[in-house]
Amino acid sequence: MLSIRRFTVYIGLAACLLFTFGYFQSGILRTAKANYPSHIPTVVQPAGQRPTQSVSPKPSRFRWDTVPIRFPVQDVTPLPTSPPRRLPQVQHQFSPESKEREIERKTRQSTVKATFERCWHAYKKHAWGHDELGPLSGGVRDGFGGWSASLVDNLDNLWIMGFKSEFEEAVTAAVQLDLSTSTTETINVFETTIRHLGGFLAAYDMSGDERLLDKAREFGEMLIRAFDTPNHLPITRWKPQEALAGPQEADETVLVAEIGSLEMEFTRLAQITGEAKYYDAVARIIRLFEAQQQKTYLPGMWPVTVNAKNADFTQDTFFTLSAMSDSLYEYFPKMHALLGGVEPVYKKLYDGSMATAIKYNLWRPMTPDNADILISGNVRASAQDPATLDPQGQHLVCFAGGMFALGGKLFDSPAHVEIGKKLTDGCIWAYKALPLGIMPEVFNMVPCDSRLDCTWDENKWRSEVKNQHADSGDIDVDQLIKTHRLPKGFSQIPDTRYILRPEAIESVFILYRITGEEYLQEAAWDMFTAISNATETHLANAALSDITFSAEQLAQGTTGGTTQMDSMESFWMAETLKYFYLMFSEPSVIDLDEWVFNTEAHPFRRPKVST
Repeated sequence: MLSIRRFTVYIGLAACLLFTFGYFQSGILRTAKANYPSHIPTVVQPAGQRPTQSVSPKPSRFRWDTVPIRFPVQDVTPLPTSPPRRLPQVQHQFSPESKEREIERKTRQSTVKATFERCWHAYKKHAWGHDELGPLSGGVRDGFGGWSASLVDNLDNLWIMGFKSEFEEAVTAAVQLDLSTSTTETINVFETTIRHLGGFLAAYDMSGDERLLDKAREFGEMLIRAFDTPNHLPITRWKPQEALAGPQEADETVLVAEIGSLEMEFTRLAQITGEAKYYDAVARIIRLFEAQQQKTYLPGMWPVTVNAKNADFTQDTFFTLSAMSDSLYEYFPKMHALLGGVEPVYKKLYDGSMATAIKYNLWRPMTPDNADILISGNVRASAQDPATLDPQGQHLVCFAGGMFALGGKLFDSPAHVEIGKKLTDGCIWAYKALPLGIMPEVFNMVPCDSRLDCTWDENKWRSEVKNQHADSGDIDVDQLIKTHRLPKGFSQIPDTRYILRPEAIESVFILYRITGEEYLQEAAWDMFTAISNATETHLANAALSDITFSAEQLAQGTTGGTTQMDSMESFWMAETLKYFYLMFSEPSVIDLDEWVFNTEAHPFRRPKVST
């Protein structure tokens, strides 16, 4: 039963919320059309239906910091106060390069920069103020609230690449974003955190422009309202209008990456502003991961879906480092660096989860050249059934090579650096194996019985191709291989797309900065050349629906139509081109001992150790 005092407070709160809701509803409900899933853009609005002149968003009149908290936190977790420790050196000690090597590197860097500049100008001309550009139609996409995702995502890129006048123009527009309206009824808290909050924080860390910090605070105030639930766990697919109308609860089914990959951005905001509430919001989630790490069906790791309403992270039976889990694990070593090594929980979470992943998820594929490489797959495990590997590879899980290499350096584990190298080499191999020189979104291969000794067996591969296409009836294996355009080693390619993803070049870049091995620069250039050749449009660069065709087939028009799709997600410029650019930059540009990247490639400044 409510006390008289609390009931009075609730009456006042309700009146305030009704007034606020009526105002905010006029904006957000008027423009909201549909929910959107993670990394899936909404339909392109054709160019002919847009105003011909770009208009900067109006400044926000509605402010989330005026909205009362229904479930205030009583025991706020403070930021660690211990001075940062001197962590092991991450970046390789590069020797002076030859003049010829320097010329080649700078030429490649200029080529990447020109690609970025071309895409940026196309976005500015055709989609300014919108989330994304349709690279074929010149239309726009607004699947991330209509809050200029491509613009905010690339603020730090403009600074890094030296486009200072464009940076100033972009900042002026970005700080006017209006959070009282949204193009989507549902806000993906994870995507908004990594793209918008992360983008503003990184640009502030680089430039020191206080306007960017003010806007980061504004996004932070909005996003932390998704944590205003009885157990303080966030609603990851959050409807602001419902939050304003009444109490909310966390959902019973939540992707583990979306609830477990908010800590870098919220922690950095807390570090800069001194407001512990942001750190507290994510610290309590991490405590749950720690408490339940050994209680899942695959102890050490957590399943793909968790119950946030009941704070139970143990019941699902699907475990992976791939899609829907990825950045949960990626953030463990990165948070260790961001906090200067003073919070031991992140090493514990990393050590425990990676020991399990190494044992169950990593596998060596059988290849025609007997390559000594690794791929990370999926595992099913339950109380009744032992852990079973699904030997699937994904482009998205190519981040794992960089994660292992970084974790290996930060936690002084050379074996993990070597695992990171083999995982990264696996992605490089997959790029080279396809006719366009680009790896697919999802594929299957034949796992070796041993990671130490694996010899190519053509009959075994052909048999697995037949097994993977059992629904094809009595079709001859040779015909299956031809019909599905399967390079040797691949038994199935269920998703033939390339959506301009950054994960492979991300790991190539991190591993290069850690080891200094020059073959990685050559691999990166081959990847960039292949991607550019296949994805360039008259405006920018486009995702591909099928990378199993050869360049000759595409040129001859025998594919049944173009494989280019009218999609260019903001991470193409913000991540993929950033990593390619940094691959050919001087090692002092975003030194890994001074910066740490969030999962959207936004660099945050690491704490300095006093001498």
